[in-house]
Amino acid sequence: MVEESHLKVGDEAPDFTSPDHDKIDFVLSEHRGKYVLLSFHPLAWTGICAEQMKSLEANKEVFDSLDTVAVGMSVDTVPSKKAWAESLEIKETRLVSDFWPHGEIARKYGIFNEEPGISRRANIIVDPEGKIGWIKVYENKTLPDINEVLDVLKGLNQG
Repeated sequence: MVEESHLKVGDEAPDFTSPDHDKIDFVLSEHRGKYVLLSFHPLAWTGICAEQMKSLEANKEVFDSLDTVAVGMSVDTVPSKKAWAESLEIKETRLVSDFWPHGEIARKYGIFNEEPGISRRANIIVDPEGKIGWIKVYENKTLPDINEVLDVLKGLNQG
């Protein structure tokens, strides 16, 4: 059974600042006016997580056309995310570290899994006003369907 986040559609998205794999701070509130896809994955260097992040990179132009910033999020350190991004040939998608305070962002979004100390796998869309537009939490062994995410974004853009 997948435990859902305590956040619901329409709730204010918790703001955060955290470094990406290039040590550049990602500040959620700086992206007001655009959609932001927070694509949480449990850990770098794992197969399903790699496929999830590669799907973001492969759809960068589609995200741009939908006025959306897509970012990968996990509790891994910045150096680990940097090496992982290079190994996956991710050049356009920002991979944000939720390492310290450990899992603080995932906790704010209600998807931190305390026992293993990692986030759950989830896709959360923050709308241009900074509110939760869509949220889906997955089994950790389930690869999110990128087409479902894109369809949701298309629907939100038309709404």
